[in-house]
Amino acid sequence: MSFDTPVKSRLYNPNCTPRSSHNYQPRLDSSPLTPRHYAQISSSFLVAKRQSPTGPKSCIHKQISSPMRLETCAPDTTLTGTGPICTPKRPSRKQVFRASVQGDRFIPARNTSSTALSKLESDDTDNSVASDVTIPSGIQLSQSSLAYQSSVAEACGFALNQRILAFKPEAPQSSKPIDLRSQYNRPLKPAVNAQLRRKLPTSAERILDAPGIRDDYYLNLLDWSCNNMVAIGLDRDLYVWNAETGNVSNLLRTSSDTYISGIKWSGDGAYVAVGLSDGDVQIWDVEEQEKVRSMSGHAARVGVLSWNRHIMSSGCRDGSIWNHDVRIAEHKVSEYVNHQAEVCGLEWRSDGNQLASGGNDNLVNIWDVRSSTPKFTKTNHKAAVKALAWCPWQLNLLATGGGTYDKHIHFWNGTTGARVNSIDTGSQVTSLQWSHNYKEIVSSHGYPDNNLSIWSYPTLVKNGEIQGHDTRILGSALSPDGSTLATVASDENLKFWKVFEQIGKKVSSAVSGSLGTGKDIAKVMMIR
Repeated sequence: MSFDTPVKSRLYNPNCTPRSSHNYQPRLDSSPLTPRHYAQISSSFLVAKRQSPTGPKSCIHKQISSPMRLETCAPDTTLTGTGPICTPKRPSRKQVFRASVQGDRFIPARNTSSTALSKLESDDTDNSVASDVTIPSGIQLSQSSLAYQSSVAEACGFALNQRILAFKPEAPQSSKPIDLRSQYNRPLKPAVNAQLRRKLPTSAERILDAPGIRDDYYLNLLDWSCNNMVAIGLDRDLYVWNAETGNVSNLLRTSSDTYISGIKWSGDGAYVAVGLSDGDVQIWDVEEQEKVRSMSGHAARVGVLSWNRHIMSSGCRDGSIWNHDVRIAEHKVSEYVNHQAEVCGLEWRSDGNQLASGGNDNLVNIWDVRSSTPKFTKTNHKAAVKALAWCPWQLNLLATGGGTYDKHIHFWNGTTGARVNSIDTGSQVTSLQWSHNYKEIVSSHGYPDNNLSIWSYPTLVKNGEIQGHDTRILGSALSPDGSTLATVASDENLKFWKVFEQIGKKVSSAVSGSLGTGKDIAKVMMIR
């Protein structure tokens, strides 16, 4: 038998634990292997011995890679003198499970874990900590450290059980006992402001016909007196409607070549001034149904009028403003000249110290009663200024509205001349009326909206709008009690709107004919 060819022999398996000691050494003298084969077998045995585990899993058969791979199988011939034959034992399932559980478990060192720190926070009686637990050097629960913490907290003004960083201090405790009945049986919240919950009308309270009214932006053909009388000019005729009785009277009729261009009631409501297209100004006594006097002198039509006690101011198409004293025969007492086009807006302040005028030259002039030159001239508007209104609860506040190419409402301080606010209405402004009951102002509009808009002041918030006419609104007038607004449009309709109803008070209606004060106001002027 030649040993130069490899043979399958039953040799020692390093993965198997033999019955004899681990120090087993093969006997060279009794082995038929050559020295070269013996050296190879010995080196394989030493490598397997170093890689073989000595733990519980050493009995598990593993295939170890070695320089000389030996397969354990039964050979054809049996070698003699090689020692006892070892057959690997297959471990049972129970032994494999026990070995895997015991060998894969990892127990970390818990000396620096949080378990020791959590035990330090317990009482002093809990001193049964294991001796192998090491307390970090930075944590010491001693009386000296507690005393130091107390002294630091006292110096800083904090308590040991109080948080240093807090969003807000705690509410102070009441010295009085808490009465749950008074705490939870509180009255309901006060009612919402009436101004916020009031509703604007969607339809007019009353509609009157206005046939033949002139569709002219620069004319002022509607006014409401303090005696609850509504005057309206319809081409050549002047009609007066009594809101208390509902009676309508035709006060005057002009000649065929003239028409009515301006209307304004006197302060006492006894007289109405009428401007004509031929430049004359007539004063009529409504109660007596007769003309008191006629004042001529203007070279063109008089489209706007305004009263200041016994002074009646008239604005002409030639840009001049005349002041008439109705008590004397020579009525013209002064003249204001600063407009280069027709004067279409004119309004005296309630105290009679200032006069505001607006014209087709896009100018706003504020005149002082003691001077014939304007105190302020404003050029902010980009179109004709017809709408003018002085605030009744802030005397030096003036509101002005521009025409189609401007669409703005500007607010002016009459004392300093400064512009304090502005509104872009998006539509032609034809008239402005301040409310007596609310801090609001209502504006009537022409192209393109043809509506009424109600604005809060000074917030300038639009409280609402009313779509009332099919065509542009030409003018408006406010009732004596400040609750009802009359509007007239080119659609030949005169409508009444309850826009400033006094909530909580009994307000009479224009429909029922009780809008007036119910008092007879005597004539306070002697007109010659």
